[in-house]
Amino acid sequence: MSRLANKKFFKKEIEPQEVLLDKLAKRKEREHGLSEKKLEMPILRPLQLFRFFSIIVIIFLFFRLFQLQIIEGKHFSGESEANRYLFKKIQAQRGVIYDRNFNQLVFNQDVFKLACNKEKLPKDQIEKEKVLKEVSQILKINPQQLMEKIEKGNSLVFVSENLDRKTLIILETKIHQLPGFEIIRSSHRYYPEGEYFAHLIGYMGKVSSEQLKKEPEIYSPLDDVGKYGIEESFEKILRKRPGKIKVERNALGKVISQEVVSLPDSGKSLVLWLDKDLQKKIKDVLEKRLRDLKAKKAAAVAIDPRSGGILALLSLPSYDNNLFSFKESEKILQILQDPDQPLFNRAISGEYIPGSTIKPLVAVGILEEKIIHPSEKINCQGKIVIPNPWDPTSPTIKKDWKTHGLTDLRKAIAESCNVYFYSVAGGFEREGLGAKRIKKYLELFGLGKETGIELAGESRGLIPDPEWKEKYFKNPKDKIWRDGDTYNLAIGQGFILVTPLQLASAFSAIANGGTLFQPQLVQKIVDVSKNVVEEIKPKIVRENFVDSQTLEIVREGMRQAVTGKNSPSATATLLNSLPVSAAAKTGTAEVYFQGKKFYHTWVIVFAPYENPEIVLTLVIEDVPEREIEHQLTVLPVAKEVLEWYFSQKL
Repeated sequence: MSRLANKKFFKKEIEPQEVLLDKLAKRKEREHGLSEKKLEMPILRPLQLFRFFSIIVIIFLFFRLFQLQIIEGKHFSGESEANRYLFKKIQAQRGVIYDRNFNQLVFNQDVFKLACNKEKLPKDQIEKEKVLKEVSQILKINPQQLMEKIEKGNSLVFVSENLDRKTLIILETKIHQLPGFEIIRSSHRYYPEGEYFAHLIGYMGKVSSEQLKKEPEIYSPLDDVGKYGIEESFEKILRKRPGKIKVERNALGKVISQEVVSLPDSGKSLVLWLDKDLQKKIKDVLEKRLRDLKAKKAAAVAIDPRSGGILALLSLPSYDNNLFSFKESEKILQILQDPDQPLFNRAISGEYIPGSTIKPLVAVGILEEKIIHPSEKINCQGKIVIPNPWDPTSPTIKKDWKTHGLTDLRKAIAESCNVYFYSVAGGFEREGLGAKRIKKYLELFGLGKETGIELAGESRGLIPDPEWKEKYFKNPKDKIWRDGDTYNLAIGQGFILVTPLQLASAFSAIANGGTLFQPQLVQKIVDVSKNVVEEIKPKIVRENFVDSQTLEIVREGMRQAVTGKNSPSATATLLNSLPVSAAAKTGTAEVYFQGKKFYHTWVIVFAPYENPEIVLTLVIEDVPEREIEHQLTVLPVAKEVLEWYFSQKL
């Protein structure tokens, strides 16, 4: 056996010293009472544990890598891209609004705001207070007030909504020393003649959280949107669509490159049917008349009966919509607390008792149902006396405003004879039209429902009938529809309610020969260069629903109210001196408030009579009883406005 083999062999055998040491170790164990078990551990076991632990770590790292790369890869990739790329908006201009002659009613005005991003303010309290003190000194406000405003606000707080030029220059030189603050340039709406058009055009307000969620590519928390009037109704057409710039940054935030992703798109503009000068004239004349009558509230609507286009729409008292655009909070609060409700649009939302203005519409039903021949006369003695079957000594008396004598339908309209309409519409000593048929014809002319004008908040009005009364009242006695209810309905009194817009629309159908149009504000949509994008066609609600001969007789009665022909007590002869021929109907409704009697006074005029191009409806609300002069409270307004209007055309 070779020497090398002997070495390998003896390595497998126990050497003498190992035996000796083993005996000594066992003896020591017995002396100290130790276990007989061996304490040695095979050298391979720690290696196995280390290997097992390594495998577990590798598996964990693998699954973590899988989670980060595969499961959450898109999320982290997106965050990485977000940190790398910044998208900025390129400002665009909101569309503007013109009247029918392209007189601009609304402008976009650049405004500079100071905003505070609370997350970017210094973390150190001393540094933070130093910055706030500096800003408060520049803005000339109390530091404590500034702190409170910031603390109460969201993450981004507008400290100043409209910086003046001097303050802006100071801030621009120091803004880099004011961490957390930034100057933001934006565009606000400016209404040069706000109070003339406030209810029609409306105003802007902050975008809602719902709009932000629905259209984040268009709106940001800094944006204003239409909140009232045309600004609200045509938001999608007027609104701007900002462009987008993609800014690439490195890990340190330094800009590497910029790329225009999309160009800005300005909003489309609107051309209204509105006649700016007519609207202003009506407001000026109507306000003067209100002061003379010691009244405060009124409404006016002018319509082109050939199309349904709104030539003027006014509600008084008015307000300055610029206050909302520039966030004049104290003045806005005054408006909101004003008991005369200047924000309330009486032209479309005010519900009034119409009085005798509805007599021509009732007359249409009388003729269509052949209740009476238009030339047949009824003798008006100034009242009707209705016997009481339960108490003959206590009859019901329904008075007229005067004794009219023998009266046919044309004269009944011209002189506004109540007795005539009591008899043939209510049914006194003969068959009458009746409540249900009165309602039928009023509804044909659009009363009792919204007209569909492009403004929010329009009221329906009310045309009562027996079924309505049964449902509305709780007391069994009040539920009963009585003859007196029909008489009241026949002359526009009692429960009936209409809006000025509804009456203007209804009489447009009489003026034009039988076509009921939906009232419209906008006649076309144009681009920034005033090129027509879309022409808005007139919308016909109903046509040929009344015999043309019927309408002609009613028109003749309204014309007679102006000329006074065969009608010595005609109610609108003040208009007979107009530059053009006109037809009209007046109305007066009694109302009671806090135990006092007031009047709503109306006039509706269309002209020229032969080929009408305007229907003007005016109502003055709550005229004190001491100021009432029969039919003259509002007629002078119509006369002055129409004299001016047609003089411009001659």
